[in-house]
Amino acid sequence: MLDTGNLDVMMAVAKDHRIDTIYHLAALLSAKGEMNPRLAWEDNMEGLWNVLEVARTSGVRRVFWPSSIAAFGPDVPRTNTPQDAPLNPTTIYGVTKVAGELLCNYFFLKFGVDVRSLRFPGLISDALPGGGTTDYAVEMFYAALKEGSYTCFLREDTVLPMMYMPDAMKAAVMLMGADPGHVPRHTGYNLSGVSFSAGELAAEIRRHVPTFKVTYSPDSRQKIAESWPRSVDDSQARKDWGWNHDYDLPRMVTDLLSKLEPRLAPERKDV
Repeated sequence: MLDTGNLDVMMAVAKDHRIDTIYHLAALLSAKGEMNPRLAWEDNMEGLWNVLEVARTSGVRRVFWPSSIAAFGPDVPRTNTPQDAPLNPTTIYGVTKVAGELLCNYFFLKFGVDVRSLRFPGLISDALPGGGTTDYAVEMFYAALKEGSYTCFLREDTVLPMMYMPDAMKAAVMLMGADPGHVPRHTGYNLSGVSFSAGELAAEIRRHVPTFKVTYSPDSRQKIAESWPRSVDDSQARKDWGWNHDYDLPRMVTDLLSKLEPRLAPERKDV
């Protein structure tokens, strides 16, 4: 495992292995970041700085770094949030994403580092959650198959932009493979998949697991969710480098349940 806080080690690895492309994904996420803002700043910003320094000095051709819808704050239109909406986040995670976007653009303008970025929505995969505000969605799948019930930390009517991991990986690969002439933006591109509420996700899962029960008990993460968009306008990404998504809500739920069910069946409780 490579420590992104250790610049010397990262330099050595890049040179020894002749690395020409870096996907830098390490970060402390929104909910955990609010528990320790100083650590979030150090992890998220120092790691990015080191990656960009490695790229600048070691012949790395291209860098991918994920921004987030957390870069937005409550002062933007929450439906179809524009690409160039103001970035005034209210979480330290969002602050690091805004600072990171500006730092990436600086390294492009000052040093010619071809760094590219996407403002990801909430990402849903078969991996266990990692401390984000959109984690309820992944937790809901696990709970449906293991427990038969779930207590959601957001309100039932809370709508957020989401994306299934295959679409997220597709977007990153498309952006990184695009000709530089089609990537004029070196801050974050808005990226959209499908927006839905916690209640809508529960209802879709219930089509496959009819006995699944969900209760709603909002906690501190509700306030974070309310500061983010309900949907974003990603027409710039579609125009510049041909982005399009594949998964809507029903297709995502069907596919993810089919992946998780064989794995979680031995752990299922009788309900």
